[in-house]
Amino acid sequence: MKARVLYGEVLKMKYGEKIVNEFDIEKDLEIWPNEHKRDYLIKMILPEFSCLCPRSGYPDYATIHLEYTPDEWVVELKAIKLYINTFRDRHVSHENSANEIYEVLDKKLKPKYMKVVADFNPRGNVHTVIEIDSSKINRG
Repeated sequence: MKARVLYGEVLKMKYGEKIVNEFDIEKDLEIWPNEHKRDYLIKMILPEFSCLCPRSGYPDYATIHLEYTPDEWVVELKAIKLYINTFRDRHVSHENSANEIYEVLDKKLKPKYMKVVADFNPRGNVHTVIEIDSSKINRG
């Protein structure tokens, strides 16, 4: 991570920036055992997603809608928040960011069902919504 400079002064990284910059998916995306055997749906809305356009560098903003039916594992809420925040300074497309979120959570949680919707704010007269739904994916 490049040092931030403002008016010629190097700025010290704040504690939140440090946590996000050092976030390791394998170590820090904490999951917990699901204590319930019945099927139920967990829904999360993450309204402050941001990343950088890989072509222009302009910021892109989205609301991420995540829902899943857990099998053996659930994701810890602070961990998912921090993971989503790791995209903030990354140059990544709408499609790649949504697919990465889906793939990481699918690999870690192995849910019975999962859907990720990335609803990006319009930019340049284009409104993009990326949806990945396990019930519509051919896994064969």
